[in-house]
Amino acid sequence: MKFEDLHLSNNIQHAVADLGYTEPTPIQQQAIPIVLEGRDLIGCAQTGTGKTAAFAIPIIHHLHRLVGSGGKLKHIRTLVVTPTRELAVQIGQNFDDYGKYTNLRHLTIFGGVSQIPQVERLRSGIDILVATPGRLLDLHKQGFINLDHLHTLVLDEADQMLDMGFINDVKKIVKLTPNNRQTLLFSATMPIAIRELAEMFLRDPATVSVTPVSSTAEKVDQKVYFVEKAEKRNLLYHLIRNENLKDVLVFSRTKHGADNVVKALRKKGVAAEAIHGDKSQNARQRVLDAFKNKEVGVLVATDIAARGIDIDHLPYVINFDLPNIPETYVHRIGRTGRAGNAGEAISFCSKDEHGYWKDIIKLIKVDVKTISDHPYPWHAGAPEEMEAKPAANSNRGGERNKNSRKSAGSKQNKKRWY
Repeated sequence: MKFEDLHLSNNIQHAVADLGYTEPTPIQQQAIPIVLEGRDLIGCAQTGTGKTAAFAIPIIHHLHRLVGSGGKLKHIRTLVVTPTRELAVQIGQNFDDYGKYTNLRHLTIFGGVSQIPQVERLRSGIDILVATPGRLLDLHKQGFINLDHLHTLVLDEADQMLDMGFINDVKKIVKLTPNNRQTLLFSATMPIAIRELAEMFLRDPATVSVTPVSSTAEKVDQKVYFVEKAEKRNLLYHLIRNENLKDVLVFSRTKHGADNVVKALRKKGVAAEAIHGDKSQNARQRVLDAFKNKEVGVLVATDIAARGIDIDHLPYVINFDLPNIPETYVHRIGRTGRAGNAGEAISFCSKDEHGYWKDIIKLIKVDVKTISDHPYPWHAGAPEEMEAKPAANSNRGGERNKNSRKSAGSKQNKKRWY
């Protein structure tokens, strides 16, 4: 299938061609016709599948027809709600890219920055609003946002909003919108709470599911190093220098851990930066820009901050800390091997994380290559010789309990070595 087969407006086809895209991804092939029909939609797709374009392109097509060549809409017709500032910026850029040959006006709003410029743009009139939940509700309460004329509501990264405690805010937002709206819900996973949300607010939705969460990109070369916990930073430096790794995204479990990894690398002359929730929006954007422009070779991120990192040609992802939720591993390594490119995912596994690694292998069902020829291996026995204890909050056939996940996270924070 080609993009031209989707019967999109010439303006959009021109913009897509400028970006070098000729064939829609599987989720785009399935979702775009459904959205164009005006149906509600549940989309289950992980990072890197092209899901933002799957809703942005048909929304632009519809609104462009309403606006015409020179007219203006008087009200917000599309609202996209997403959990983080980085994701909001990324989605806004997609609307810029695909709608550049239209007269549509969009605005991205989020907290952590002055609301004055955002309010001024709202007063001038916009067609599409991309927002994080907190800032959206705040500006609505102040009377700057009116959603009474909304046509399409998009709830993006719904599972992440659940993890970040935004679900109640999302419910409040949905109730501010008209009952006859079109609702599109996208989520990488479908826990019970997200399915309940869909049943509550969507009407006879179509369901599109691509690239199951248990799958990892075919072109990603996965490796694991069993390493002493106290030697992880040394192993990271060893790989960066001896393997000449560049453009590396490193995942840390905590903000404090990310900062300490960066400090250790800088002491050894490696240009590294951290990105996490404690940094201001402007600081986070500067770090992202520096990484994309190759001014910084190593970016150390927490999972939440990394959700907004969209780099097509990212060659390396390193799991400095293994995640205690197996699906998170899939999301992490999905940052590399995108858009048909090859990528390499490297994981560091210390003894206390072996249970997490066993859960990951059980989920992905891939024989990950073990690299034993390195300077910092486990001192006592090979991992296959040790009895692996399952992770305290691993999923054994049912949904995870949110409180147990928080508890496990707290225990990990108390154990951290740095």
